[in-house]
Amino acid sequence: MKFENYTSPLRGEISVPGDKSISHRAVMFGALADGTTEVTNFLQGADCLSTISCFRKMGIEIENTPEHILIHGKGLHGLKKPSEILDTGNSGTTTRLISGILAGQSFQSVLNGDASIQSRPMKRIMDPLSLMGADIVSMKENGCAPLMINGNSSEKHVLHGIHYLSPVASAQVKSCILLAGLYADSPVSVTEPELSRNHTELMLSGFGADIHSENTTATIVPDPKLTAMKIAVPGDISSAAYFIAAALMVPGSEILIRNVGINPTRDGILRVAKQMGADITLLNEKISGGEPTADILVKYSPLQGIEIGGKLIPSLIDELPVIAVLACTAKGTTVIKDAQELKVKESNRIDTVANALEAMGAHVQATDDGMIIEGGYPLNGAVIDSHKDHRIAMSFAIASLIAKSETEIIDADCVKISYPNFYETLNLLKK
Repeated sequence: MKFENYTSPLRGEISVPGDKSISHRAVMFGALADGTTEVTNFLQGADCLSTISCFRKMGIEIENTPEHILIHGKGLHGLKKPSEILDTGNSGTTTRLISGILAGQSFQSVLNGDASIQSRPMKRIMDPLSLMGADIVSMKENGCAPLMINGNSSEKHVLHGIHYLSPVASAQVKSCILLAGLYADSPVSVTEPELSRNHTELMLSGFGADIHSENTTATIVPDPKLTAMKIAVPGDISSAAYFIAAALMVPGSEILIRNVGINPTRDGILRVAKQMGADITLLNEKISGGEPTADILVKYSPLQGIEIGGKLIPSLIDELPVIAVLACTAKGTTVIKDAQELKVKESNRIDTVANALEAMGAHVQATDDGMIIEGGYPLNGAVIDSHKDHRIAMSFAIASLIAKSETEIIDADCVKISYPNFYETLNLLKK
């Protein structure tokens, strides 16, 4: 797909799709609850549809309509043995979280996904699940999918409670262990080096689980009775990030993004942008289903380079590609560090972003845990390989707005993974 440079301000009001993390969890937890869970503003992206597909294969009736998703839950022990492989597509969230649930079942299952999933590290969940007594193996013996999970013949308390010290701050790892904890014989705790996003803790509590957090440790008590609930999914701040960056980069722009989730474990993009000098205002702040939301008003702003690292990284790990693009317009140097996790996403996002920015004329240096970007150098159009990574495609569609010539993005349609209407939304702001 080709993108012309754009010289006029971006203006308008938009809404972004429902939060991907929350949409995944709504289906999973609804399936394990008693009764019918109704979900509105569900993200109809490929990843979340993979989650629906997996639970349908385990006997859960799920109605997917434009108005809402209805998940007819069968309780904590109501899943049935799938008659085929559970295909998680491109979704790391589906693969890792569902593994925790499957570890506590009484049947055997096999998980697999696309080429990207088959290269992403699964040992980070296999190790703690094995410590709990789960039988989970990498079928190619490489620590990646496909995974075979052999359930215990007993229906309850097949796993053991543990206190796991996670070497990474990862909501997927934490959630996997906590979900396995639903089927354990005693409480399960996970302590992270830094606090990762906490949607699992908030939503499971809403469904009725006995789960609590203290500092960077989350603990769940096994065998709760989960009860169906209504979930209104807020707009995904990771999707909003592209338009936040666009407004800040294109002179004269002003964009209002409605009803975005601003959970403190996810709002790093807002904190970084404000540190850089961004004019961002939160309007209509409220709490919905335990999740804070707001309308975000963003105006074009001259920016200053900053250092980004440490505790902030888990709250903006998915936004770092577009933050790197944004840093190209800032005065001075931006340093991104402590972000080794970028190497094991849908692509190696450190190398992919650095190479693409360099192709556009940016002054950027990849490091082992991030990159160093010297701002203020004009970007030129280039051919960008997205590596079928949705966040790369969207980030460089935003970069193309300020490039001096045409930009072409290879496999640009991979945005369907998280934001099927991304390009249409971007065009709405061009006036």
